[in-house]
Amino acid sequence: MKISLGLGEIALGSTEGMAVTLAELVSQAQEAERDGFHGAYLANINGLDAMTACAVIGQATSTIQLGTGVVPTYPRHPVAMAQQALTVQAASGNRFALGIGLSHQIVIENMLGLSYDKPFSHMRDYLGVLAPLIRGGVVRVKNDSFQVNSYLSVAGAVPCPILVAALAPKMLALAGAVADGTVTWMVGARTLREHVVPTITAAAAEAGRPAPRVVVSVPVAVHADEAEARQAAAERFAIYGQLPAYRRMLDREGADQGPGTVAVVGSAARVREQLEALRDAGATELVAACFPVGSDRKASLQGTRALLRQML
Repeated sequence: MKISLGLGEIALGSTEGMAVTLAELVSQAQEAERDGFHGAYLANINGLDAMTACAVIGQATSTIQLGTGVVPTYPRHPVAMAQQALTVQAASGNRFALGIGLSHQIVIENMLGLSYDKPFSHMRDYLGVLAPLIRGGVVRVKNDSFQVNSYLSVAGAVPCPILVAALAPKMLALAGAVADGTVTWMVGARTLREHVVPTITAAAAEAGRPAPRVVVSVPVAVHADEAEARQAAAERFAIYGQLPAYRRMLDREGADQGPGTVAVVGSAARVREQLEALRDAGATELVAACFPVGSDRKASLQGTRALLRQML
C-alpha cells in the first residue's frame, strides 16, 4: 500500500482555523516529497481550486504524485474538466490523478442552485464525455445529459487516471467499469473488505479493465489516549456523519461514534495496526489526513508524520 498525504488546513505546517495559502500548499508538498511520500492530494471545497493548485505544485516539485480528492462534477462541464486535468498533467510532468465526485445534494442544490436529480445517471453520462476526451482526445457523444462533439490536444500531457468517488453499489460498479479506480473518505476496513473492494474489482474484471486503484483517505493521529483521539476526531469531522452518503458507510461499519470510529488513531503501534488492516482490506493507496490531538498541536502532528515516514 502506497502512503500519501492530504494537504491543506489540517496538514502539518498550517495554522489551525485559517485558510491555507497557495504558498503553504507548495511548501507542504515539497516537504512531503523530501520525506518520500508517494503522493499529495487536495480537496476541492470552498477554498483554493484544487486542480489549479496541483498545477502550481507540479511546477515546484519533481517526483511526488498529485491528485484531487475530489473535484465536484456538477459545476464543471466535462470538456472543461478534461481540458483542465490535461493541463495539470502537462504542468506536473504527468504526475496527476483526477479524482471527481458528485459532491452532496445540500451543496449542489442549496449552495449552487443546480439540480441533483438522478446523480448516478449524471456521473455515467459525465464519464461518457470525460473519459474519451482524456484518453483519446476526441469525443462524439449524445446521451441523456450531454451532446458533445469536441477534441483536445494538450502538448506534453498523457492521459491521466480518473478516480471516481464512489460508495453506493451502482457507483462503485460504474467506477470499476469505466474509470481507473475510486477514492474514498470516511470508510473503514470492514466496509472496504466487504463492500467497496469486491464491488469495484468485480466490475473492472467484467469490463476487461485492469485492477482498480482503491485510494483510501482517512483521518490519522498518533496519540497515547486513543479514546481522547477518537473524541477529537468525532468533533473535528462531525459534519461528515451528517451527510447521507457518508452516514450510510459509517452505519455499515457499525460506527457508533460516527467519524471518530473510522479515524485511525491511538498509539503508534495501534495506528500501524489499523493502517495495515486497511491495506489487508484492499486499499492500494492511503491518503493520511493528519490532524492534531491534545494541547501540543505541533508535537502531535510531528508524531503522526514520523510514524507514516517509518511505514514508507
